[in-house]
Amino acid sequence: MQPTTSGTYRVLSSTRGPDELLLLDIESQDPTYVATAGYEGDLADRVAGLEAGNRVEAVLSWDDDAPRFAELSIDTRTTIEFVDGATDVFEVARETWKEARREGEAMNSRVTQDTDGETNGVVYTFAEQAGQRDLYDEFRDGVTPLEPLIDRLGEGSEPPYAVFVIRPAEHPFVLVALALDRDGLFAGTIRDTYFA
Repeated sequence: MQPTTSGTYRVLSSTRGPDELLLLDIESQDPTYVATAGYEGDLADRVAGLEAGNRVEAVLSWDDDAPRFAELSIDTRTTIEFVDGATDVFEVARETWKEARREGEAMNSRVTQDTDGETNGVVYTFAEQAGQRDLYDEFRDGVTPLEPLIDRLGEGSEPPYAVFVIRPAEHPFVLVALALDRDGLFAGTIRDTYFA
């Protein structure tokens, strides 16, 4: 009988190849790369329907140290998207970064609001790291987890959210924008600006 493990995971796209996903354990942030091909029936449909950012409950079976989904259910349909080399970074992100520089801080955040003054998300800016660290790649590879930012967003609202990790082409920071409504205007505007 093949050994199995189970847990709650955040799904990320794998940077190693298109036929696998990166699962990050919600508690430990331990990474596991899981193949996405070769499933049948309902399980094949569930695996094919996964999006980066989804939070899932999964049982993984291990065959020769190659994990595969044995069971899978989606807990929330939060999405996470990455953009490298973005131009025309929106104003609230630039202002948040400028505040951080004035204060001599490496990170800053700001709650965002819609035109009616209702909170619709949070923007974080992180300074480029000195030396060998590349914070954008660390977020993308799960080395630096996004989970604490998502957890903090969830203190006053319910998922699914939309998370965008953006490296501007012309500014020395990494931007993480979290939208309270993954299908709302704030998230849609970011997608239209950077993913169209």
